[in-house]
Amino acid sequence: MAGTITVLKTSPVRLRGEVDESTVYFHRLFWTFPPCIEAFCQCKPLVSIDGTHLYSKYGGTLLLAITQDGDSNILSIAFALVEGENAESWSFFLSNLRENVTPQEGILVISDRHNGIKAALEAPETGWLPPRAFRAYCIQHVAANFALTFKGKDSRRMLVNAAYAKTEAEFYYWFDIMRTENPAICEWANRMEYDKWTQHEDSDRRFGHMTTNISECENSVLKGTRNLPVTSLVQSTYGRLAQLFVVRGQTAEAQLGSGNEFYQALAKAIDRNLRDSRCFTVTLYDRHQSEYTVAETTPTGRFSMGSYRVSLKDHRCDCGHFHALHYPCCHAIACCAYSRLNWASYVHEVYRMSEVFNVYKQGFVPPIPEGLWPPYAGPTIIPDPNMRRAKEGYPRATRIRGSMDQSLQNQPKRCGLCRQAGHTRRNCDQRRHTTGGMCRCHYLVVLLVL
Repeated sequence: MAGTITVLKTSPVRLRGEVDESTVYFHRLFWTFPPCIEAFCQCKPLVSIDGTHLYSKYGGTLLLAITQDGDSNILSIAFALVEGENAESWSFFLSNLRENVTPQEGILVISDRHNGIKAALEAPETGWLPPRAFRAYCIQHVAANFALTFKGKDSRRMLVNAAYAKTEAEFYYWFDIMRTENPAICEWANRMEYDKWTQHEDSDRRFGHMTTNISECENSVLKGTRNLPVTSLVQSTYGRLAQLFVVRGQTAEAQLGSGNEFYQALAKAIDRNLRDSRCFTVTLYDRHQSEYTVAETTPTGRFSMGSYRVSLKDHRCDCGHFHALHYPCCHAIACCAYSRLNWASYVHEVYRMSEVFNVYKQGFVPPIPEGLWPPYAGPTIIPDPNMRRAKEGYPRATRIRGSMDQSLQNQPKRCGLCRQAGHTRRNCDQRRHTTGGMCRCHYLVVLLVL
């Protein structure tokens, strides 16, 4: 497809101490497609990055950059095949991502706390230093690292609740509970910058995204693709994205034709806020109809302060939902109803169906058959033999296992046939009853003879 961006890095082949100029080793590859570049301009200004291992004959890692549109659909915008997750490979991926796909100012990068990612984002040549871009941690990985030092589900739950808190008051509510339980927990949390792992200090850049779950979902979608060779893997990403753009473009066009201004999940959230706003008492403090106080007249099950300040001009509310999620909360809707203002004008543009349709407006074109490709006059590219997996034995595990990979403690093994604990499939009573005491293979032989 015209406009496709690829960056190929190779390493020289040495035969008997001399460089063979006709042959090179495959080292790294970055690629992205024009519809993905155009789509990111209408998506949320954030990128989730992650890596997943390849399962083919040769080892390696597939690096992904994922974003999300206003309809909560995940979208892959860039890929890279590298030798592994290290500072050099992440710098190669992130520098090309910044240059070719995400040149906008103020982009938020959500990732785990991998040292290679940290080194790449802090390198000046990659272009990800503030204020051009900002970094945020995945709270799921932060909680997993926390569990390595502090045991107990309650402490981990309080840390996650503090991270998800949208206001400073709610954050310190959970933080004070943690300090009462164990002051060492607060000391551990204070080693990280608040703007990287808490929602109330993120300057409204997260749009409610606290984890890299959108990257993990994409890893499961590409699970079958990771067994393919390099050229087939690139073709697979092209075909899957082409199909994705068609399906989601048709869905967005149908919703636009039905007169839907916002997508369904947001419409349900707004309806819920409309119902809650009927029980509030609103007081206007500014003649320009921008500063209010809202008093809750009925108790709520969530964290509540009773009275909230609302600024429609600054899109802020003391509850934290208005500026964190970028659409009006129930208190802001109550202020709009009091002043007879249209609450829809305070919803971020990215949530509008017209903007979602623009994400998938540019489609893909059918790929050129291989027989019609132009002739290639460059050196022959071959796999690096050092990346080949061992032919015998089990493959060596490269994943660093954490608390998220551990099974539940003291959980007994269950039979694969009856799902009861205490025995296995081999000595299951249900199996003996079904086959008359014979093993399954002998039972099948008797059936075939009969």
